[in-house]
Amino acid sequence: MMATPNPAPTLGDPLTWQPPGGALWSGRWVDGTASFPVHDPEDGSLLGYVTDATEAEVDEAVRAVAAAAHGTHWPAWERREALTAAAALVLERRELLTGIISRESSKTVREAGSEISRAAETLRLSAAQAGQLTGETLPFADTPRGEGRLGWYTREPVGVVAAITPFNDPLNLVAHKLGPALVSGNGVVLKPAERTPLTALAFAQILLDASVPADRFAVVPGSGSRTGRAVAGHPLVDLVSFTGGARTGDAVARAAGAKKTLMELGGNNAVLVLADADWRMAARAVVEGAFGVAGQNCLSVQRVFVAAPLAGRFIERVAAGARSLRVGSKSDPRTDVGPLIDEGEAIRVGEWVEEALQGGAVACAGCRREGAYYWPSVLTDVPEHARLMTEEIFGPVVTIHSFATVDEAVTRTNATPYGLQAGVFTRDLDQAVTIAERLRVGAVMVNDSSDFRIDAMPFGGPKRSGVGREGIRSAVEAMTEPKVVAIRQQSVPTD
Repeated sequence: MMATPNPAPTLGDPLTWQPPGGALWSGRWVDGTASFPVHDPEDGSLLGYVTDATEAEVDEAVRAVAAAAHGTHWPAWERREALTAAAALVLERRELLTGIISRESSKTVREAGSEISRAAETLRLSAAQAGQLTGETLPFADTPRGEGRLGWYTREPVGVVAAITPFNDPLNLVAHKLGPALVSGNGVVLKPAERTPLTALAFAQILLDASVPADRFAVVPGSGSRTGRAVAGHPLVDLVSFTGGARTGDAVARAAGAKKTLMELGGNNAVLVLADADWRMAARAVVEGAFGVAGQNCLSVQRVFVAAPLAGRFIERVAAGARSLRVGSKSDPRTDVGPLIDEGEAIRVGEWVEEALQGGAVACAGCRREGAYYWPSVLTDVPEHARLMTEEIFGPVVTIHSFATVDEAVTRTNATPYGLQAGVFTRDLDQAVTIAERLRVGAVMVNDSSDFRIDAMPFGGPKRSGVGREGIRSAVEAMTEPKVVAIRQQSVPTD
């Protein structure tokens, strides 16, 4: 029998808030056989403990969700109403969620507040898809073999979706996976990032309070190597939706085997600033797009190619913008850039920067570390073989390069294993469209940096940037499958 979870308080103090249990499965809050601590990356303070789910516990969670997904009816209108209610509750609990996000992640309180608004919009957009789960009639009349037949197809849920999420958007990316999966009629098993499980558990309470059936989803915190592998590889999981690094994506794909996957695996995003561009606007956009969430964003601007006549002024403006950003405590509303997710990541960023400097790069701003903090950094003359040019830095570092021809800029933009998004600044619309056609990326932002998206647009990219497309409508389509019904009439009327 499904247990009714005890509701958490609608409002609470994020300094003391704890979930009713360390995990959620089989329709109830539970504490597993093992646990692990959650710390604030800024000062290392202990925030609480959550379940470290074992393979056996993952199996129990998946089987319970599968039984509900395949055995109980949840009408589309009820799904829509539940997700609409969840969107409202996210906004109602803004203060609590902002505190939880900013304490366990790298986000400043301002960045966390923005994520709350986006997560509510994600849920609202997901709810709206309940009325779009339609198919089409089939064109039997278009072939002699279809004589005397009629039919249609519907879109049916795939079954059980495994959602594996990263630390950098601990609420909105969870909503981006659970919203489409639930509105499609699936069950969902969520494995949140090890660094940010409290946000996921707070969101689980919101779904419960919004009348999402408790047995339709589960939250199983734990390590990627054990819990994540067990979730992805479970035989009752029908689709794996993963956001994270490309190497981890490879491991997820191996664990999942021959089943449907959706993967967003990051990028090394470029911005092109053409000679006719409003270079001041472009410089502002690059500063905003490179250093938010301490650069820990798959859409962050990492490489900028600027027309040679503008290069000197542009570099000076971007470097000044980087130096003007306030680095400090996440809890201070004046802070622009907080810490990275841990000191080890800050050390890694520093090593990549030092590698570029040893290769002849020039530091124009930043290039300084203190604990888990890394100052917003601008480099020029970075060698083409440096990791800053070929890999995703996932830190507050941007490189700027001048170019002589547009062909050169396009070629260098495409010269990475990634292809998530790009930005192009120009006043020439024809030129912008031509460049967009040549760039091998999932999206091109004209007169915007690569760091722009709305949650309704298809999201993803070719090459190592991922498999398939997220974004609400695209995810709903991926998380459903067409089912054909064809009827052969027993008697065909004749004249």
